[in-house]
Amino acid sequence: MVTVLLYIFRRYLAFIVLCVPLRIVNQRSRVAFLAEKKDNSLNACCEKLPTPMNLALQKNENEHASGFSLARVLKKKIFCIIYGYSKYLIYTIKYFPSHVVRNWVYKYIFLVDCHPNSTIYFGCEIRAGYSLHIGRGSIIGDNCILDARQGIYIGENVNLSSEVHLWTESHDMNDPYFRGSPSKRGAIYVGSRAWLGANVTVLDNVKIGEGAVVCAGAVVCAGAVVTKDVEPFAVVAGIPAKKIGERSHDLKYEFDGSHVLFY
Repeated sequence: MVTVLLYIFRRYLAFIVLCVPLRIVNQRSRVAFLAEKKDNSLNACCEKLPTPMNLALQKNENEHASGFSLARVLKKKIFCIIYGYSKYLIYTIKYFPSHVVRNWVYKYIFLVDCHPNSTIYFGCEIRAGYSLHIGRGSIIGDNCILDARQGIYIGENVNLSSEVHLWTESHDMNDPYFRGSPSKRGAIYVGSRAWLGANVTVLDNVKIGEGAVVCAGAVVCAGAVVTKDVEPFAVVAGIPAKKIGERSHDLKYEFDGSHVLFY
């Protein structure tokens, strides 16, 4: 018994030591994200956002001009350790065979705003969880990627099938430093009762259904790539996704948070 406890402690020692500073980093990132959102409209984002991802990617043109600074080097090293561990923890926790444990880490360490009746299945990769909202009864399928650096807002009773990818940022191939330009970033809204089929990809600045507004219920067929807004109750498919039909407007189903154990 003692051997087992020592193994568990040693295996999760990094989590025990770094969970508090990691939560603090995510709290500061959330404050910065909300301040940026308040000062700038979602359709006219500023060029650089003070989030950990952007701080890690952006080019500091004055870094060499300011000369050597031990404090700056140490700060950068500490940031790299915490940020690197956050990536590792997301990768590790997404395969942990317990909804309770995964949800606790998502909510209290990565600050994901998820309703108690929502379900996040095995293998989901969450980036910038502090700017991710998942509404009541919504289901996130296995092996999804939710890149919430610019904000992802998922309504109620939404169904994201397996391998759905939501990307709120992308690189600009013409940028001198391969950064993301303002035209390559923006929030994603998924309206209530929307259904995204398996292997769907949604790019930045897209609204599925009516976004944060209720009574939306769009369907995106499997394998589609969504680059533009999808109107409520529309059925879209293809690359890029185009409307091919319309769904019934009489939708009444409610997901209650029931899920498969361990998975």
